[in-house]
Amino acid sequence: MVAEGLLWAELGLAGLSLAPFAIHRASISSWARDSLQCPDEDSDLPITVILPVWNESLIIESKLVDIASQSIDVDLLVIDSASSDDTVKLVENWLADHPGKFLSSKLIRMEKRLGKTPAVMQALDELSDVKGIIVMTDADASIGKGSFERIRRWFSNPTVGAVGGTPHRRGGIGAEKTHRDMYTMIRLGESAYDSTPFLEGSILAWRAGAVSSADLHATANADDAQIATAVRLGGLRAIQDSALIFTDHMPTTSKGQRRQKVRRAQGIVRLLARKRSHWFSRRHGRYSTILRRNAWMHIISPLLMSGVALTAIMRNIVGDQILWLTGIEIYCAVSWILMRQGKSISGFQIAGTILSGMENLLSAILMSARGKSLHIWEQHTDVRNELAKKE
Repeated sequence: MVAEGLLWAELGLAGLSLAPFAIHRASISSWARDSLQCPDEDSDLPITVILPVWNESLIIESKLVDIASQSIDVDLLVIDSASSDDTVKLVENWLADHPGKFLSSKLIRMEKRLGKTPAVMQALDELSDVKGIIVMTDADASIGKGSFERIRRWFSNPTVGAVGGTPHRRGGIGAEKTHRDMYTMIRLGESAYDSTPFLEGSILAWRAGAVSSADLHATANADDAQIATAVRLGGLRAIQDSALIFTDHMPTTSKGQRRQKVRRAQGIVRLLARKRSHWFSRRHGRYSTILRRNAWMHIISPLLMSGVALTAIMRNIVGDQILWLTGIEIYCAVSWILMRQGKSISGFQIAGTILSGMENLLSAILMSARGKSLHIWEQHTDVRNELAKKE
């Protein structure tokens, strides 16, 4: 009797945990048929670039070149989170040695490192009177040629409030590609249907005035997702553009990638939890569906999957061996282990991606429950060193 109860508990929890992935995947296939097209006309709006930095001395000069090399002249605001290396000095020297590369430039030095989100909030306060388009970009990302031109074209559509880029990842480990391809597919599908809650700060543009510092949570990360969500809840669309490409480098070890993903996961989980009043809001229509499903996948599913693992262990302890179910459990365990080790083997990638993703989300949820915040983090030095070698 106990074994039978554990069997049905395991199957029921597994079904509830995996259902939103199947439902959302099916919806994405349908939504993607009506992808939003970038307008041909230029909006002619001025662009102001926010560049948040902290201890970026190895790559800051190449990043300034990256921005200045775009075909559209922009205003630049660099905000430094109390760097302890030569980042500020290098920025000042580069700007002095390259006058005229930007329409205007300003460097803000924070007295204390508080995390990226407070830096972005201070930058937004500084730019509260700015008109046009604000573009945020990360120091460790390279943006493609013509990016600013394409961004301005998007904003000739009055319904668009934020546009994010699509990553071209370099480095990292083989199994990461499956995760990123799946993530990109989902974000593009959500953008076609209405809006995606999650854009990436490597290159993220929004209409000036569509986001204020009050819209962001200072002690939370995922500032880019916070901005995308604030834009959509304010009435404009937040979309990912498949042709707005940026290049960045992934951590080169499985441990480094997990650390990065757990940090990102915590920001997403906390954001979705704070926006729970909008999960069933009729006012936001389609977007509420997207928020609700993402909350299910990012918060509820990992908790349910932990219940699946526990009931599976208990069922096998009491000796209820069911060949087909045990085979599925072994397949899932192998998929998860392979993904954790960064190994990509055909037939195991999708299951491994979902299960390792749930592990990272569960870690993030448990850290939040214990009051541990990851909004201030250590850099991935292997990425900076690798980028520095390529200069």
